[in-house]
Amino acid sequence: MNQAISITMLDGVINRTIETVETSKSQIFEIAENARQEGNSLKHDLHELRQEIAKVISKVDELELSYRRARARLVLVSRNFQTYTEEDIRIAYEEANRIQVELSIYREREDNLKKRRNDLERQLRTLEETIERAEKLVTQMGVVLGYLTGDLSKVGEALEEAKQHQLMGPKVIQAQEEERKRVAREIHDGPAQSMANVVLRSEIVEKMLKNERILEAQMELHELKEMVRLSLADVRRIIFDLRPMALDDLGLVPTLQKYIQTYEDRTKISVDLVVFGVEQPLKSSVKAAMFRLVQECLNNVEKHSGASMVQVKIEFQENTLRLVVKDDGIGFDQAAQKAKGGSYGLLGMRERAQLLEGTMELQSSPGEGTKVMFQIPVKF
Repeated sequence: MNQAISITMLDGVINRTIETVETSKSQIFEIAENARQEGNSLKHDLHELRQEIAKVISKVDELELSYRRARARLVLVSRNFQTYTEEDIRIAYEEANRIQVELSIYREREDNLKKRRNDLERQLRTLEETIERAEKLVTQMGVVLGYLTGDLSKVGEALEEAKQHQLMGPKVIQAQEEERKRVAREIHDGPAQSMANVVLRSEIVEKMLKNERILEAQMELHELKEMVRLSLADVRRIIFDLRPMALDDLGLVPTLQKYIQTYEDRTKISVDLVVFGVEQPLKSSVKAAMFRLVQECLNNVEKHSGASMVQVKIEFQENTLRLVVKDDGIGFDQAAQKAKGGSYGLLGMRERAQLLEGTMELQSSPGEGTKVMFQIPVKF
């Protein structure tokens, strides 16, 4: 009875929490969308402002040249008063003075426009940071909702099993992978926000066509087509990174081969994949975890190592799966890294390995490259 009451109370708490999180997620998403729209408007204003600044700078250069010539004319007339009349001197003086006044006005306008440009750029950076933080919060809340919207009828059993660390690790990883599947489907089905810039550029083309600026419109359309192509490729890459569908269909090794080929094409870093033993059927959570470990290692190589070559070794043993990733990069001082609090990426990989009851070892020193070794217990 007490257990039933506890589960009922927990059910109510979770339902209220779900409602609060869903509401907050929607509000944050709305904030991100509004910020994105405002950012697109700022980009458009900034583009026009930069064009105006370029015109003003050109005018300032022109006036400076005219002013120098007018000054030279005034000096010439003033020094040769016997040759030139008083009227000539007056005209030369007034012309120099007129150009000087106009030059001062345009210089002041240039300064004001540049200040406005700097303000817009600061506002745009702030909006982009707001969007990035909002998107991270939405993703994190999506993960929380994934946990909370599970089968509540198994809450009592799940709480009991939570005492057993070896069962919790795979459940956490599986929940993470399920969330990645959901996010991948959402991005695939409706990447509307990623096309906001396309809408803006389309409006620009429309204005060009109305003004019969055909050649400029054709150039803009060419850039627009390339932008859409790149956006589509980026969306497909994000979907693959979130959840490679080939993991379930083809297995770990073929999926890694495909990922490494794409990685080599993108980074120009050579990756040698070596497999020892015969690939055995693995649990979905284990395959996903191993793929993420390789992915994170290669991401670290790309971002920090400066390496030109990486070797990835996978060994299928009787009850163990071993993974070694070694690069020929610049390496780093492990003691100094630890003193700074460690790397978030390395901590994440270590935690993922521990959730699978495995281990992670790291070998690195300045100028000697980096070697990361994982050993994961498995049952085929």
